[in-house]
Amino acid sequence: VVCDEAELKDGEMMEVEVGDHNVLLVRCDGVYSAISNQCTHYGAPLSKGVLSGQRVRCPWHGSCFNVKTGDLEEYPGIDCLPCHKVKVENNKVYVSGQPKRIKWMGARDQAVLHTIMLLGGGAASLMCAETLRQENYGGRIIMVSRDDLLPYDKTRLSKIMNAEINLKTVTFDDGLIQCYDQILIATGCRAKSLDCPGADLENVLMLETPEDARCIHYACMGCRTVKAVKLKSGITIEADLLIVGIGVNPNSEFLKGSPIRMDSKNYVIVDKYMRTNITDVYCAGDLTSFPLKMAKGQNVSIGHWQIAQAHGRIAALSMLHREVELNTVPFYWTVLFGRTIRYAGYGEGYTEMVLKGKFENMKFLALYIKDDEVVAASGLNVEPAVSVVAERLAEGRVITKAEAE
Repeated sequence: VVCDEAELKDGEMMEVEVGDHNVLLVRCDGVYSAISNQCTHYGAPLSKGVLSGQRVRCPWHGSCFNVKTGDLEEYPGIDCLPCHKVKVENNKVYVSGQPKRIKWMGARDQAVLHTIMLLGGGAASLMCAETLRQENYGGRIIMVSRDDLLPYDKTRLSKIMNAEINLKTVTFDDGLIQCYDQILIATGCRAKSLDCPGADLENVLMLETPEDARCIHYACMGCRTVKAVKLKSGITIEADLLIVGIGVNPNSEFLKGSPIRMDSKNYVIVDKYMRTNITDVYCAGDLTSFPLKMAKGQNVSIGHWQIAQAHGRIAALSMLHREVELNTVPFYWTVLFGRTIRYAGYGEGYTEMVLKGKFENMKFLALYIKDDEVVAASGLNVEPAVSVVAERLAEGRVITKAEAE
């Protein structure tokens, strides 16, 4: 027994303990349901998040789950949540202490000769592969990556890989030729490097791989080789370590000369199903220029981990001829000096900002306005406010400037 039947009203949720399990109890349309309370991304308590209909949104990074089934409905979470059986007797709510997982993976079927190739080992490729198996695709899946590691959380990293595409085969730099039936291009972007005197100094570092992160960690404790940075304006800033973060270039050079359509910045153009202009060739992740529904279908390029995951899923379903339209709200976060700033939406071209709280108090919510509507939000120490905005945008419900104020 976790509570009285009347303790929760419709549209309410609360955290309960059932044996060793931390459980989220929800009442929706008069019916109780229970799922794990911990987000499958970084373990955030979903009871602190936002409940909208049959969906709960994580307060930390925006993952969404169906409260009836535990199904993952928005990234960056990867796994679905286990469910707990609920019954109501004599005005008491009972929750089973034995969780039940309802998502199962398919497996390779040697009788299926169809092959899908995934170029790149990042979030888009990982979620494409996982979705294919969840949808019982039994063919061969080949993931090609520069890394010598299995896919890992690359939230702060980017990657590069070179390949050459020719009809239904891929020819790699080492001469290997691999046949495929369908292909996902998800080679991502790479960090731009400095092109100025001193760029080759020992403590001028890029952050693209786990090894780079280790080098930066050790450099912070090591000897001083960089002494200062001189800006174009003539201003000189003393420094012991310089970390370069000046944008990215898409890893699309290997596509030049191919019939695959790219924009002026060499991002691959896809439709809302992650299809390129070439049959059986799909593209996902940072490399794409894709239509963002919340921006009225404007083509954008967004290098967010969560976006790449959503792309991978849509691409997988399209490969299986189960067309599901991409509909996701960008959700981004960064950690500076132990404090997490969260951002949701697409704020390019905003003309006004409504600020709640103060920057100097390390507690604020900034709402970005364009055409008298909120198009994005960022916040610090105001959880789950950014998730609330994200959910409104996902539902297509306009937040007016007047409402923001």
